[in-house]
Amino acid sequence: MKVLVTDHLSEEGLSILRECAEVDAKVGLKAEEIIKIIGEYDALLVRSQTKVTADIIQAGKKLQVIGRAGVGIDNIDVEAATRCGIIVVNAPTGNTVSAAEHTIALMLSLARHIPAANASLKGGLWRRNDFMGIEVRGKTLGVIGLGNVGSEVAQRARGLQMRVIGFDPFISADRAAKLNVEVVPMEQIYKEADFITLHIPLTSQTKGMVGAKEIAMMKPTVRIINCARGGLIDDNALVEALKAKKVAGAAIDVFEKEPTTASPVFQFENVIVTPHLGASTEEAQVTATKDVVNQVIDVFKGEPARYAVNAPFIPAETLATLIPYCRVATTVGKLVRQLAQGQVNSVKVRYEGEISEYDTNVLKASIIGGLLEGISEERVNIVNANLVATRRGLVVVEQKDQACSNYNSMITVEVVTSAGAVTVGGTVLNDEPHIVRVNSYWLDIVPTGNYFLFSDHRDRPGLIGAVGKITGDADINISSMHLGRLKSRGQALMVLALDEPLTEKHMKQVMALPDVYTANLVKL
Repeated sequence: MKVLVTDHLSEEGLSILRECAEVDAKVGLKAEEIIKIIGEYDALLVRSQTKVTADIIQAGKKLQVIGRAGVGIDNIDVEAATRCGIIVVNAPTGNTVSAAEHTIALMLSLARHIPAANASLKGGLWRRNDFMGIEVRGKTLGVIGLGNVGSEVAQRARGLQMRVIGFDPFISADRAAKLNVEVVPMEQIYKEADFITLHIPLTSQTKGMVGAKEIAMMKPTVRIINCARGGLIDDNALVEALKAKKVAGAAIDVFEKEPTTASPVFQFENVIVTPHLGASTEEAQVTATKDVVNQVIDVFKGEPARYAVNAPFIPAETLATLIPYCRVATTVGKLVRQLAQGQVNSVKVRYEGEISEYDTNVLKASIIGGLLEGISEERVNIVNANLVATRRGLVVVEQKDQACSNYNSMITVEVVTSAGAVTVGGTVLNDEPHIVRVNSYWLDIVPTGNYFLFSDHRDRPGLIGAVGKITGDADINISSMHLGRLKSRGQALMVLALDEPLTEKHMKQVMALPDVYTANLVKL
């Protein structure tokens, strides 16, 4: 076996691989140079510098596996790799401690003005009175995202005698209790925290999630830390808040565009910036390289990789049946996640009909992936689904029933939260996913559009027209409508497929209508 390494990786880790494969370390190659030689290799190992494009992947005729010695896979075209049957692996826990420690270091630096004081003294000034700090003991730390890194930050903060509150809808009460973290709504973190730290992935839903509205809820003494992903904080809103002294300070390790040497936040003395150093420790690099190397060796042996991030291999004889239901499973998981309120207590999955006769691990993985999309920093698949769920303290109970009264096959997911239960069922009709059940309502929704308004209400004349007037006034087109009801003039569910999302203002107008109980805007 031959392995090409195009970024600087730990030699301690690579030495393990050299015992069973021929390893060529050729750091700094340009894309066209990689394309010329990649056809000779069975594996490609990178860190963050090399961009593994579709062209490189297409040229890698022998490639079995691509390894990224780190968490993110933004520099790898995972879809192209999947199409070519190439496994992509990463090291999601390799830099966990390193990133957590960097977060704590930035928090303490903010509290004691360490970078500014250091620069001042080295510049020949003794400005002791200008750098009055605060203790972190007794202060409230708000952790948004209690995955691998967020959990480690929480534990370290408890050691500093801080009160720790956290937001993560998909972490069990038992897991939160073990971390000594009080799980609260996001708004409570914004209102109560003295320090706020972000540990979530960057998605279309989380981009700019900390903006002017969120900052307005915070204490003027708040200090914000981002060691997760650039783009989670609205830079313009942060700049305005810093100018108006509505934020006491910020520490930023990640930027929307990297590398960068210019940002509007650089102008403030109470802002600490570092060049994406969260994973930059010797130990993290060794651990990440070893994690990836061991997975490459597993792939060479024909064994599953622990942290494979793309679709697993499905035997040809079951491919035609499972693939459509994988899409159903993912869609059901996404819908449950967006309809559920409160803290998750349990997840139950039921497979009915023909699909129950198959190995449903890949379907379970698709469901968990949909549930955790935008929440977990890891991509979930058949290899790591159980591991990711276990780390979050989620117990997923599966049931199988060979009979299915309504359809050939059906997948139903029930999530019980502190606010109640949400049940969603789906099936395949005409080779496409259909949502056929939401709680007690039976309907038929083809989730092909982008946005859907789900509204529980009392079935009465004029209500649908009133909602239609709101969407019309907003100049938002309704592409389709579905209605399920338990009885005439009783409780009903209305689902509108929308071409564009309703604004917060329009959602409030819907909720203000008489006999409307809930209104949720869902993106599928």
